[in-house]
Amino acid sequence: MRKLLLSMAALPLVIGGLSVSASADGINILDNMKLKGEIRPRYENVDDGTTNANANAYTVRTKLAVTAGLLGVDGLSATVGVISVNNLGSHEYNALDGKTYKDGSGNNYAVVLDPQKAMISNAEINYAIDKTTLHAGRGQVNLDNQRFIGTVGWRQLERSYDSVFVANNSIKNLSVLAAWVYGLQGVGSKPLPDNSPLGENTYDTNTVLLHAAYTVMPELKVTAYDYMIAGIHDTYGLALTGKVNANIAKLNYRAEYALQKDSTMEIHNSNGKADAYYYNLDLGANVNGILAGVNYEFLSGTTGTDGKTAFGTPLATGHKFNGWADKFLTTPTGGLKDFNVRLGYKAKGFGKLLAVYHTFTADKVMATSTGTSDDLGSEFDAVYTNKIPGVNNLTGLLKYADYSKGTVTGYTNDVQKIWVGLDYKFATK
Repeated sequence: MRKLLLSMAALPLVIGGLSVSASADGINILDNMKLKGEIRPRYENVDDGTTNANANAYTVRTKLAVTAGLLGVDGLSATVGVISVNNLGSHEYNALDGKTYKDGSGNNYAVVLDPQKAMISNAEINYAIDKTTLHAGRGQVNLDNQRFIGTVGWRQLERSYDSVFVANNSIKNLSVLAAWVYGLQGVGSKPLPDNSPLGENTYDTNTVLLHAAYTVMPELKVTAYDYMIAGIHDTYGLALTGKVNANIAKLNYRAEYALQKDSTMEIHNSNGKADAYYYNLDLGANVNGILAGVNYEFLSGTTGTDGKTAFGTPLATGHKFNGWADKFLTTPTGGLKDFNVRLGYKAKGFGKLLAVYHTFTADKVMATSTGTSDDLGSEFDAVYTNKIPGVNNLTGLLKYADYSKGTVTGYTNDVQKIWVGLDYKFATK
């Protein structure tokens, strides 16, 4: 690991040397080099309410990325980046990395999905001409609120996408994107089918992403999308979002509807079957720094005999939705109804404090130890973030999730999670 970290630190120097020495006919291969990075130490404690021992994970995420102009061509650039997660020699957690660690009593530890691992996070070439960008290679893709397509940036080993895409905003207020994703790397990629020996946490795919957004006015933005995830399903939908200034309150809203049908794109000669739907209604307000909001999110389910499927979001940044205890990263078979309210305060110098309360029920009744029920429990979440005084670009985090069990089988254990972390970001100008 020490050699790896030294190699990471040396990467910008090595590439920087190329911009000086590697040239042809007076044109530098690389120029206008920029470096950005992040160091994110974090402690996570998990009590999953089972016989598993409580997890205590001490991890550090280090990210470095270098971007430079390529071959002296205007608009042509290359980015190379690495990400490394180090657990500082602590093994009191289960990272689902194929290794088993037990406490002194012989019990397995609870899961914290931050394996000690390093990978290339960026290896991409981009070409921007006028208002069109062409991309090829590995990088990060986050669309909209990341409900369907995201990088799971909350986890230490953030997901990267191997893709080719074209993005255009030559028409005023309109942005469009068409992408082909041929691979996924990092935590959270495993839901996709894979028969190739590409290695741990590495998966190939054959996915197409289509996305368009048109801003009618500040109060109304219309977004349409079709995400064809190979071998799983197609998701296509429409979202209306906007911000409204109403005297002392600043309002924001989201109204979204989506359908899932059989997958168009194949992978390993496999087509996914799906028949499900989704909607999300959200209203938020900011009154002189006081934050309040109400949200209702619906993911349809199945009885198992109705020919339907549960609405799934395998490429989402799932931690952002349905409670931070991560009980619903995979939709229950019977679906999910999440009604939640939030209240907080944000101000310069104070930082941001936010609390959220969720009640969870199933769309279709599910089995319990005594019969059937739709009770999937409830959850209270709280988070506080603030800049650390005296250090530029350093942010502190305190976060808590408390899931209270329901009666449906598989959801009958209370879960508590605690996080304490720092996040330092830096960049050259």
